[in-house]
Amino acid sequence: MTRRAGGTRRRLFEREAELAAVDEALDELTGFRTDDLDPPERPRGALLAFAGPAGLGKTTLLNEVRRRAAAKSCTVLSARGGEQEQQVAFHVARQLIQPQLAGTSEATLRMQLGSWYAIVGPALGLCTADAGAPPDPQGLRDGLDWVLTHLAVQRAPLVLVLDDAHWADPESLSWLAAYAPRAEELPMLLVVAYRPDELPDHAQQFRGITGRAGQRPIDLAPLTAPAVGSLVRDRLGAHADEAFCRECWAVTAGNPFEAVELTAKVSDRGIEPLEAGAHLLRDLAAAVKGSGLVSRLERLGTSTVRFAWAGAVLGTEIQPSLAASVAGLGSEAAADAADRLRDARILTGSDTLEFVHPLIATAVYRAIPDAVRVALHGLAAWAVVDAGLGSTAAARHLMEAHPDGDPWVVQHLRRAAGETLRAGAPDAARRFLARALREPPAFDDRAAVLYELGCASLLTEPATTVNHLRAALEEPITDPALRQAIVYRLSQVLAHSDRLAEACDALARETRRSTDPRTRLRMQSEKFMWDAFRADEPDSPARSRRLARLADRLPGTDLTERYIIGLRAWDATLRAEPASVALHHAERALEGGLSWAVEDRGFEVPVLVALAFLYADRPGRAEELFAAGTAEFERQGWRGAHLSFAYTLLAYIRYRRGRLAEAEDFVRAGLRLAERVGPRTPAAWYAVGTLIEVLLARGRTDEAITVAQDHGFGEPFPAAVTFPDSQSVYGELLLARGRTKEAAVELAAVGRRLDPRGMRNPAWCPWQLHLALAEAHDAPERARTIALDAVQRARRYATASGIGQALRVAAEVYDGSERTAFLREAVTCLERSPAAYELARALVGLGTHLRGTGHPKEAAEYLYRGLEAAGQCDADGLADTARDELAAAGLRPRRLRAIETDALTTRERTAALLTVKGDDAAAVAAALHLDEPAVIKLLSAVYRKVGTDEAGLAAALGEDTEEATVGGRGR
Repeated sequence: MTRRAGGTRRRLFEREAELAAVDEALDELTGFRTDDLDPPERPRGALLAFAGPAGLGKTTLLNEVRRRAAAKSCTVLSARGGEQEQQVAFHVARQLIQPQLAGTSEATLRMQLGSWYAIVGPALGLCTADAGAPPDPQGLRDGLDWVLTHLAVQRAPLVLVLDDAHWADPESLSWLAAYAPRAEELPMLLVVAYRPDELPDHAQQFRGITGRAGQRPIDLAPLTAPAVGSLVRDRLGAHADEAFCRECWAVTAGNPFEAVELTAKVSDRGIEPLEAGAHLLRDLAAAVKGSGLVSRLERLGTSTVRFAWAGAVLGTEIQPSLAASVAGLGSEAAADAADRLRDARILTGSDTLEFVHPLIATAVYRAIPDAVRVALHGLAAWAVVDAGLGSTAAARHLMEAHPDGDPWVVQHLRRAAGETLRAGAPDAARRFLARALREPPAFDDRAAVLYELGCASLLTEPATTVNHLRAALEEPITDPALRQAIVYRLSQVLAHSDRLAEACDALARETRRSTDPRTRLRMQSEKFMWDAFRADEPDSPARSRRLARLADRLPGTDLTERYIIGLRAWDATLRAEPASVALHHAERALEGGLSWAVEDRGFEVPVLVALAFLYADRPGRAEELFAAGTAEFERQGWRGAHLSFAYTLLAYIRYRRGRLAEAEDFVRAGLRLAERVGPRTPAAWYAVGTLIEVLLARGRTDEAITVAQDHGFGEPFPAAVTFPDSQSVYGELLLARGRTKEAAVELAAVGRRLDPRGMRNPAWCPWQLHLALAEAHDAPERARTIALDAVQRARRYATASGIGQALRVAAEVYDGSERTAFLREAVTCLERSPAAYELARALVGLGTHLRGTGHPKEAAEYLYRGLEAAGQCDADGLADTARDELAAAGLRPRRLRAIETDALTTRERTAALLTVKGDDAAAVAAALHLDEPAVIKLLSAVYRKVGTDEAGLAAALGEDTEEATVGGRGR
């Protein structure tokens, strides 16, 4: 938005260096060159930060920035933090972006924002939030990033100006602080001004951000005596003498605001700017600020004081009618008061009022007696609600009122918390609900408020959530649905905090308490789910039998029944029942629909059903389900742990299919999201374990070791079951490093943990296969026994990939004809499976063995096939092994068939997909070998149409992006 400067344009003194920096940045932004012989430069963005105490002219400087930007035909977005608006979530973000999008029809807005409409729209005040689960804060920040980036591209050159950043609301300020480094990558100039002593902790990034030349925030200095003299003469006349001007400088300490106000006082009093009147300046300067300003205000009359107080309580952009209502004045009296305050240079504006300077607003607000200030905030809350501005606008005033057991206050604070939470600001919602709890609420409502408070803390403070929910259960609860909701939420947060035993205990207690059959069934389904993830479940076989009996008799008519059937499919997978059994139940679970984003349920069961298809050699079906689930997450704005799991497990599917480069791309995207959630979270365990598996498969052991060390991948392992199993991956990493004894210890521990629970499917957790290799040197007979047991388990599960992998490893611990037989059968099985990487390993293994046993011709054919398969899988280490074997046989590797166009474009699709989901233009430009304008064109063509499935992505990247991609790398 474009702000008024608060009067006529002011001349700037001693800000030449600052304005030079502004001009240079604007020139680079607009591609201007002073040398007419050279062509215009490509626009370059920048960040400029100005820091200084109050009154040093930051606002005047930013007004000049806006003027110069407008003169260069830049689009200017502008906002100002407000001392009274700091608790209003996204107040600054709305000031910046809302005017650029407001006024358009809903249909146009939906088209412009695409899938981000329902996520960022409520935060920006462009639409109301839909019912359902709110977006997570990271998802909302990603959406705001997307909106601002597209504004920068579509309305370039863009200048974004933020004044009084130290008073911006935490949600807006933390977003902008994280976004600021991207300004240099876009046609955007971001200019920020703040008071360094008042900058909050969540915006400390502004202090350390450097420009391209290493430029740090520019500190504004007080004016020197000559500059104050020039200011005085500019405003009072050239006849002002030196002694008078020097005294003005002395009493204001070079503060521009105070110097300007002082000259206005001198003019009002009719004092000649001569040495004879210099002795009056000290008293006049005192009237400009603090108690002097308050005394001056009081002399304007009681009604004027009340109107000024009301304005200070309301904050920035004061509506005269609201101020009159809060002050208890009629329209005429309010208009007279506003006129007097304008004449006194305290307020400015007409239809909308604001204080001439934030220092004045602060002084007036702090001068209000405490009891009166509290009362005025209460009146402001009523006035805001009566004006139809809503509970959220009233909530910041209710936060300042004294608790008084008022149900009206509790009602509006709860309503504001719900609106704020659905807009993606859980911290603000938590503050409102904590205040509602202090009101306090009615006895019967206390449990509901505690439940809502727990839900608001869920994503940011899970331990606090547990406390609130347990406190809610101790309150008298008359509504059974509320009690059940509390228990469901409590079990979820405990499970996600790696406290699975406590989650199961909470559900078991509530199951015994409930008398409703459907409620008991729902509780059972939740407990079955968390038991499936417990590494320390006390009686897993008994639970499996109960689950099988229950699932077999349920028809799957509702979501609870389908969850139980889905859990049965997963249990069959873990226990290596025939894969056909697992597939039967998985299909049953999907018959009535199995959403990934139901608000009061987790996404775990749909994920387990999809993975049941993966391990049963149906990876295409698994990817289809993951694509649909990931799309649901993104529509909800869940871009934290949820999306991290989705990307990581999608990477795991690609890994199992032997598409290792794509798997690495996806798992790194998942790991980036997991790192934003926090270290050693379940999402991080999944991502790091999968990345290590992929790197080992690609032959990059040293890199896998580095990843493990950087992320503390090792003991203690999580209490929850992970995919892949973390301790098993750790043992595999030790084995790859040649530390076989340590690997054997870790892998044997995995067996002691999983076998008693009946988890015996080597296709899911191949700990036996790795243990056999670890034991092969020191205990070959034991290694063979272990390997043969794994083969038997794989044959029971009866998937081609599982049997083939087990046979390939068994061959490595046998010699002679037995090894040959195992490897030949492994190749035969894997040729019927989707496990391309495992097939490549079996082919190379068989070729190597045949070469060593005197069958060079047959060996060569298998090695050639293995080399080509390894190349197509991007298994570089395995390909090197095949080449070495061929060289040892005196054979030259054939020229591999060229990778087909579809394979090349698959990598392009993958990189584009990751970019659309959150990477920046520079990163995708590097990934696709395109220049950034081409990338921007590509993104603008696909961002509304891209799904996560390859078919949908290929269609979206077809016609519309042909020009963008052809110029970059060709097809």
